[in-house]
Amino acid sequence: MTVIELDLDAVLDTLDQMSSQRPVAAQIVATSNNENCGASQLAAILGADITLAAKVMKLANSAYFGLSGRVRSLQFAVAVVGFNTVRSVATVALSGTDEAQTVPDGFWKTSVHLAAACGALGPQFDERTADAMCLGLLAQLGAALLHQADPEGYVELMSRTDFGMRRFEEEARRYGICSTQLTAEALHQWSFPTEMVDALREVRSGDQGALLRTAYELTARSLYTRHRRTPLERLSQGKVTDAQASAKLAAIKDDVETLRSAMGL
Repeated sequence: MTVIELDLDAVLDTLDQMSSQRPVAAQIVATSNNENCGASQLAAILGADITLAAKVMKLANSAYFGLSGRVRSLQFAVAVVGFNTVRSVATVALSGTDEAQTVPDGFWKTSVHLAAACGALGPQFDERTADAMCLGLLAQLGAALLHQADPEGYVELMSRTDFGMRRFEEEARRYGICSTQLTAEALHQWSFPTEMVDALREVRSGDQGALLRTAYELTARSLYTRHRRTPLERLSQGKVTDAQASAKLAAIKDDVETLRSAMGL
């Protein structure tokens, strides 16, 4: 196996360069980190980008947030979905991962499943559903960055590894960092909450990574028939059992369709 010396600083610099191309998205990410920022201020910034504003409005009015058709103003929409969700939607635009040619095959299908899985599991890990959903939605940003840095090599790596923990191990061997840990460094650079960054950094081991580890396993079971299963009890530190898998997978399937429609993915 060829080992690639990944220039982490150069990879992260490409994200900063995109800020000038997506000024509203960059301003949302920066502003939402300010503790003094309110929903009205964030809504005013969001309103300058019709596409982002429409996505937030559609999410707020989706069944996922339980207020179908009742959210009429952008300020109310921001309050309903929460700052983390608005920031995550803006980050997708800022990173360029909403452009199909920049990401691996199946990227968004997998990301929406991860978002749904994290959201469905969140309460069992003492996480708000919306915040957990954002963690899953953004988790694969690092995979997109690895794909951009090493297109042929990363596609080959994907073809011979199971989605989830085994792929993380191969990524770490080839690049010195796995995809979710690379996502963590990107979100840390953009001043995302420490809890989200730590969950991504500890996905291979560590208490904070249990929710995301479990979500990756359930996503793999949903999408890949040949996936070699890892017991949920081990990944979740006992918070989710294999006896609960069928019910969880059914809930995730329902949420996937809602999120995909609401986010236009």
